[in-house]
Amino acid sequence: MDQEEQNYHQKKEDPSLKLFVVLSKAYRAISDRVQEDIRTQGLNPTEFGVLELLYHQGDQALQKIGDKILLASGSITYVVDKLEKKGLLERKPCPKDRRITYAAITEDGRNVLHEIFPDHWKQIEEITGGLTQEEKEQMIPLLKKLGVYADQMER
Repeated sequence: MDQEEQNYHQKKEDPSLKLFVVLSKAYRAISDRVQEDIRTQGLNPTEFGVLELLYHQGDQALQKIGDKILLASGSITYVVDKLEKKGLLERKPCPKDRRITYAAITEDGRNVLHEIFPDHWKQIEEITGGLTQEEKEQMIPLLKKLGVYADQMER
């Protein structure tokens, strides 16, 4: 075995690389299942994310929605337009600053979430069912720590 091959095998066994691969595969598997579930409810995952944000955190400036659900500003406009056409949210002008527009969930939007959320929650419970309650609780701060660290790294 030459030096390059040896280096490759050593790196392949590195815990950082293994963690990255395992996290990536787990995220993809979980995300695929959740997206499939949400689509059966007539929404795409981004639409669901926007409605869920507005439901739990109230009216949001359009510019801030992208930051909170990790979406580009152009995409937010498209998603908000679609949800507005479906009657699930409405735009509201900011009374203090005409440059700012808020998105607000409508009563129909609330009703859709009330209908979807019990099945969605059940799906999440099933997906995470391979872990004990204690394991779930242990993972939360570790994954938060990893995410915060990665987010704060210089690009």
